Amino acid sequence: MFQSPKAMNSATTRLEQQEAQDGVLIVHKETGWTSHDVVAKIRALLKESKVGHAGTLDPNATGVLPILVGRATRIAEYLVDWDKEYRAQLRLGETTDTQDATGRTLARTDPGGVTEADLQRVLTSFRGLQQQLPPMYSAVKVGGQRLYKVARAGKTIDRAERPIMIHKLELVSFDGRDALLQIVCSKGTYVRTLCADIGQALGVGGHMFALERRRVGPLSIEQALTIDQVASHLKARTLSSQFRSLDELLFEFPTVVVNAEQAQRVLHGAPLPSAGGGQSLSLLGAGIVRLKDEAGRLLAIGAQDGTDLGAIKVRKVLSLSSHS
Repeated sequence: MFQSPKAMNSATTRLEQQEAQDGVLIVHKETGWTSHDVVAKIRALLKESKVGHAGTLDPNATGVLPILVGRATRIAEYLVDWDKEYRAQLRLGETTDTQDATGRTLARTDPGGVTEADLQRVLTSFRGLQQQLPPMYSAVKVGGQRLYKVARAGKTIDRAERPIMIHKLELVSFDGRDALLQIVCSKGTYVRTLCADIGQALGVGGHMFALERRRVGPLSIEQALTIDQVASHLKARTLSSQFRSLDELLFEFPTVVVNAEQAQRVLHGAPLPSAGGGQSLSLLGAGIVRLKDEAGRLLAIGAQDGTDLGAIKVRKVLSLSSHS
């Protein structure tokens, strides 16, 4: 049967829209793109209004940027605690106002006297629990003001140090000027501040010359797609296989199975007086749980009621069967 070009285009559009689903796409952000640019591009490709991201990357940084699509935008708060892995290039002997290569150079020092042994010794002191001062060029709010707005006005204001955890800090290579570092750290860690602090501890200053994020939680750079690859998968109608489901993303939380009657309560956001499947919720301990029906479908995120160990409060209804 003959189809007009208009009808064929309409059919293609419907197929493309079917590819857009709930979950996370692991995007390999390229240099020069803001995280917002990536979100806008994915939103346009998928023709999906609900698109967001978890864990902002600066425009000059590259690597893993989790893009949340559809219902996945509702669980962003449960993903932000993931640790992150980076490859950072530390350039010694140059201090900048932004602590990275985009900033204005404040001081230059010959780093020729720094040995690999010196660097290894200093790195040791930056492992483990640390207190880090947020950089002025950051989105942190102090007194209701974004620090970067204050910094652009040429001002500096007092801000409190924050606890961070450096799980791993290893020297990959060093040529006397540039050090390539492998870093695994907690949320809230500013890698450019870490680089600047290492340079300061060595007595020659330094800044983060380049940054690649290689992992966010379980999402690795080996799984990541460039924007062009996302578009190619969409055209080939194979993009659905590239999504990570909500259930996969919430893997750290224990599962509570509910029966059909309880499932209806969950879908309406009503609390459960007890866990389904014969489980005693008191055995699970306090915390977040995944609520699933007997077919294994993820219905909602729940939390044990701290005032009643035999009850679960529904925090987020996630099933498409819901009317929320």
